[in-house]
Amino acid sequence: MSALAVAFELPASLEARTPPEARGVARDEVKLMVAHRESGAIEHRRFRALPELLNRGDLLVINTSGTLPAAVPAQRPDGGALKLHVSTRAPGLGAEFRIVELRSGDGGRPERGRAGERLALAGGAWVELVAPYAAGARLHLARFAELGGSLEEFLSRHGQPIRYGYVERSWPLQSYQNVYAQEPGSAEMPSAGRPFTAELITRLVANGVLMAPVTLHTGVSSPERHEPPFPEFYEVPRSTVTVLEAVRREGGRVIAVGTTVVRALESAAEIDGRVQAARGWTNLVIGAERQLRAVDGLITGWHEPEASHLQMLAAVAGPSLLRSSYEAALDHGYLWHEFGDSHLILP
Repeated sequence: MSALAVAFELPASLEARTPPEARGVARDEVKLMVAHRESGAIEHRRFRALPELLNRGDLLVINTSGTLPAAVPAQRPDGGALKLHVSTRAPGLGAEFRIVELRSGDGGRPERGRAGERLALAGGAWVELVAPYAAGARLHLARFAELGGSLEEFLSRHGQPIRYGYVERSWPLQSYQNVYAQEPGSAEMPSAGRPFTAELITRLVANGVLMAPVTLHTGVSSPERHEPPFPEFYEVPRSTVTVLEAVRREGGRVIAVGTTVVRALESAAEIDGRVQAARGWTNLVIGAERQLRAVDGLITGWHEPEASHLQMLAAVAGPSLLRSSYEAALDHGYLWHEFGDSHLILP
């Protein structure tokens, strides 16, 4: 393992290939590692024990962005089959523009595209690759046309959830949806919130744990590439700021449910830690050069070796506890990816 973050080899046996429910495990029965930053202690629990692990007056901040069926079949002019992954909107451009990624027809590997290339979509729709997006050839700025409605409506008719090679078969969109999702907009599920159930949320609220929403629409992650996240749209509403300020005054802890929530809250935080209501596009990357201001703890999943999110986790947990947590996760058979187990980092 590296000195700052985490470097390791992930055994294939620890990749979650199916949703927990397909393995006979309820959403809130996945494993939960609890890592305490103050003491360095590590506990092994189940996610449904969360009400016992939080204090009355603590605040869970959740991302209510819903997952889109963002993978659609596409065809090149020469007849070659592709899978098109539709990512975020393009900052400053109209609704017909999106950032996209090309994959092989089975979705298994990235494919290259060229500016000006037009791909055929279902129902007579088409998409034109306008230009490469940022550095490299993985992502493209693209313009959609002849969709017969909005892009979201087109995806609901013809799309499927984005699925990578470690997931053994397709699953319905509901398997990729958090129970509290409100506004469709994420290319991939903000998966830290997946273990929550309506029953668990009821128990948390009954125990005096507060919950408040933010929105951050996620782009494609492409696990083969460990890039920092590209700009994503977020909103921190005034009502959430009001609750957060009250929790701070009373000595409660602010626990982010997912790295997306960390990115949203920290994008709205001033240098002194005060959070302002805000909405727009964020380029923020949390790491050694930009430490946390607004978040005390984090619920997250298990991230791949050398993933950029590990720099954020090091800021939350500290490098030593983060390394200990990942060593324990490997030793105790925790499962990775969106259908895997969970990690709670407490201050």
